[in-house]
Amino acid sequence: MMDINEVQEYLPHRYPFLLVDRVIELNLGESIVAIKNVTGNENHFNGHFPGLPIMPGVLIIEAMAQAAGILGFKTLDKKPADGSIYMFAGVDNARFKRQVVPGDQLILKAQYVSDKKGLWKFNCQAFVDDVLACSATILCIDRKK
Repeated sequence: MMDINEVQEYLPHRYPFLLVDRVIELNLGESIVAIKNVTGNENHFNGHFPGLPIMPGVLIIEAMAQAAGILGFKTLDKKPADGSIYMFAGVDNARFKRQVVPGDQLILKAQYVSDKKGLWKFNCQAFVDDVLACSATILCIDRKK
């Protein structure tokens, strides 16, 4: 549905902090399914952990938040180029169920829950091979750049 070039139109992040590679399903105002390919050449694996590379949980949450941000931007028909930016405003009920390692493909899912005064709430999950790796409720806020 969205390749990396279009993803970059909707997220202001760039390497090494762009954590969405592709969007494979998008239902405006409802849900998104995106992909993050986890590769061994990502810098965080040098120190997390030497000899046992594990993707930091905070980056898994950030990847889910980026997918949710795309859903919000697309739903409102806005882009960062329009002077709008979705900022991470909070995370609740984060749970980690499986380690994520190089070679994994994270399937990021976000479902719209609500929005009040520019504060958007999403239920998010990250899966590897149909196994839940992480879940959280993520809050994003729409702000002017």
